[in-house]
Amino acid sequence: MAQAYGEIGERGVAGEATDRVQTLVVDDQEAFRDVMRDLVSVTPGFELAGEAASGEAALALVGELDPQLVLMDVRMPGIGGIEATRVLVAGHPDLPIVLVSVEDLNGLPGVIGQCGAAAFVRKQDLRPQRLRELWEEAQQQLSYSVSTRS
Repeated sequence: MAQAYGEIGERGVAGEATDRVQTLVVDDQEAFRDVMRDLVSVTPGFELAGEAASGEAALALVGELDPQLVLMDVRMPGIGGIEATRVLVAGHPDLPIVLVSVEDLNGLPGVIGQCGAAAFVRKQDLRPQRLRELWEEAQQQLSYSVSTRS
């Protein structure tokens, strides 16, 4: 399942472009997608761009929606979050992807740090303030990366 919401860069009430972070939610479990959808909607400055129920759908939607942030479940059938992140980062190096899981980092494969994800957070720790912090950290990493490439 893949679903897009609104148009990236749609206009606000006053006709100005919105500055909200367009976020793609990826999780094979509908209940967790619901929670992440609600989280994005209540976090000031963030907006749901779309959602996907698989790594395969996420790969297609990123190309279609051009989100600014992806919240990606680690364990999914088919292309899991780690492999989907690897593919997305290769094609979209400036796209921050935050891997999420109910497991803590110690219970997950060591390849998480090698797949190019901007961060990892446990689902139960993901709250509006933490989402904002993750976004700001990803932006700082991106700024540093761009400055060292110049």
